[in-house]
Amino acid sequence: MIRTLWVFTVGVTWTALYGTHMIVATRFGFRNARCICDHHPREWARKILRAARCPVEMSGTEHLDVETPQILVSNHESWFDVFTLAAFLPGRCRFVAKKELASVPIFGRAFQACGHVSVDRGDRGAAVESLDLAARQIRSDSSSIVMFPEGTRTRTGELQRFKKGAFVLAIQAGVPVVPVAIVGSRAIMPKGAWTIKPGKIEVRIGAPIEVEGLGHGDRDLLLGRAFEAVAELRGGIAPPTTA
Repeated sequence: MIRTLWVFTVGVTWTALYGTHMIVATRFGFRNARCICDHHPREWARKILRAARCPVEMSGTEHLDVETPQILVSNHESWFDVFTLAAFLPGRCRFVAKKELASVPIFGRAFQACGHVSVDRGDRGAAVESLDLAARQIRSDSSSIVMFPEGTRTRTGELQRFKKGAFVLAIQAGVPVVPVAIVGSRAIMPKGAWTIKPGKIEVRIGAPIEVEGLGHGDRDLLLGRAFEAVAELRGGIAPPTTA
């Protein structure tokens, strides 16, 4: 319990400090606002991981190209998935997350101010607009996009069905999909839990899946390939499913 309180204290404190700085920097057009938006989330996430005593081991980073935009699709087992990827993915990455996060005090405003994208999963039209925004951002600054195509954290630990948004976006933007598997985060803080346990987190990055020659009608095919790749990286093959 003491560790959990300490992690929450660290998280709230640095969210307030870094988040406020990010909001002010973007609101008033600081010349270094872009650097602030890159640096602060990385350091924020690393501080939380250190407080929780969660070392991270990454493999497959040779598949990431910091000069070329990619769409990274990862399984989602814990809030610590977000901290891990925010802390250690190289290059400039933007996260796509559910719209509820935008309402979190300070965090939500900072999240949107720095170009991350919130999606209203209950409003198809709004969701399409959000994906269009992500596509424009990819083209404008060559940033990569991080998405959790399961849509929410798994409660059982099993890989859930993938939703199609990430794969529509990849085909629309013409950028490769990079499968990512996160292993170990669920033991630290599973869905529904409020206590945090220390533990090692592994990030396994697979080879990019190219989208050249694919059209909108191939989104299920791309989804299936990504599902199989993530499942294999996690250590077990599962049949691809769609939603």
